[in-house]
Amino acid sequence: MPNNAFQRGDLIGHPFRDQDLLKQALTHRSAGAPHNERLEFLGDSIVNLMVAEALYQRWPKADEGALTRARAELVREGALAVIARQLQLGERLTLGPGEMKSGGHRRDSILADAVEAVVAAIYLDAGFEACRAVVLPWFQASMEALPATGRPEKDPKTRLQEWLQARQKPLPVYELLSESGEDHAKIFRVRCSVADPAASTGGTGSSRRIAEQQAAAAVLEQLDSK
Repeated sequence: MPNNAFQRGDLIGHPFRDQDLLKQALTHRSAGAPHNERLEFLGDSIVNLMVAEALYQRWPKADEGALTRARAELVREGALAVIARQLQLGERLTLGPGEMKSGGHRRDSILADAVEAVVAAIYLDAGFEACRAVVLPWFQASMEALPATGRPEKDPKTRLQEWLQARQKPLPVYELLSESGEDHAKIFRVRCSVADPAASTGGTGSSRRIAEQQAAAAVLEQLDSK
């Protein structure tokens, strides 16, 4: 059950005038109507616009392809789920009994949808400028982690796959070793293994994808040193 501070929007940086908007944004369709699917639809467009505008201003010399790839990296499901965990949205979602039992509050797709729905709720409650002031800081760390050129390099998993394919070797295998921590501060441990040439190492991160990327990067270092 949401606490009073969260109902006011304090934890996401916006004090809602219309509390029903926030309540709807955090209600999954499994819990019945009114749920957050319409808000999610609107929020998806708002997030894409805000991030596109920020990238356009940040990288004045980047071409359309670079901007598109950067935006896709920032607004993908896994990235939005990380934001949801930082905002502690999972534990405050209203889910139907089936989703509650299956751990829906931890599922990336549900968390990402909730972020988009909350963005739309802020927009409807206070307008675009206020929404942008609240939402863009959520993406700041991820945006700063992108290459300053505006041309994101291929991620380690892609580079490892291409390295193996170029040599006609078996593809890597990723194994989830453990998952620990609270919903808003999860830690994932993953192992990446390559059969030929033999190489194996682990990675950790705040999402399974990040852990896999870290493990893949470490395997690439092993292969390059051989």
